[in-house]
Amino acid sequence: MALSPLGGQSSGDFRETSARVQIFHVVTRNSVGVLTPDAFTQANPPIVTAGANKSTTLAGITKAGVLGGSVAFTRYDYGNGWIGGPIQIASAYDAKIRPLGIFINDALGNAFENTPGVASGRGPYVCGSGSVLGVAVYETKIQIGASTALTYSSGDLVYASVNGLLTNRVQDAYEYNVSGQNQVYFPAVMGVVKVAPDANNALLVIDLRV
Repeated sequence: MALSPLGGQSSGDFRETSARVQIFHVVTRNSVGVLTPDAFTQANPPIVTAGANKSTTLAGITKAGVLGGSVAFTRYDYGNGWIGGPIQIASAYDAKIRPLGIFINDALGNAFENTPGVASGRGPYVCGSGSVLGVAVYETKIQIGASTALTYSSGDLVYASVNGLLTNRVQDAYEYNVSGQNQVYFPAVMGVVKVAPDANNALLVIDLRV
């Protein structure tokens, strides 16, 4: 019987779980920055909305706002220090909308729990090279182009997609689709896949590089 790399847990393991994120090792929980208003209202997915391109990991998710496991971006369009999900400005991807890390919680929180994002206006995200986390939401389809299914393998590089989820297809990275930036060296590498989703593990587990 195949064993999941995540199946065992020693007394020394540290694991923190939110609705869509499991943190195995954390370098920084960054709470500097204020959530944009649309961080509480954006649709999921927010930009490429065609059903054929929609990630299967979003199936059944009707909640608005940025999700735990999605990518936190700089949002200069609101001002200095704001963060949120991805947007287009004047119908174009913008070079100043840059990925920062992975949101820990849904902006709107969860039923029967405290809602710190709503109360404080802040959305902490994990960053720091060497942080290890598993996310339950990630791209499973090509976003830019035909909606072919994606598969992940250990060692894949992952990027922030145009919809603010992790993807291993560089052509779907937000930064790759900024005018004049369609070269593989433009998008930030968000991390490296440590454990790919499979029959034993639903999470995409990555070693962060941002």
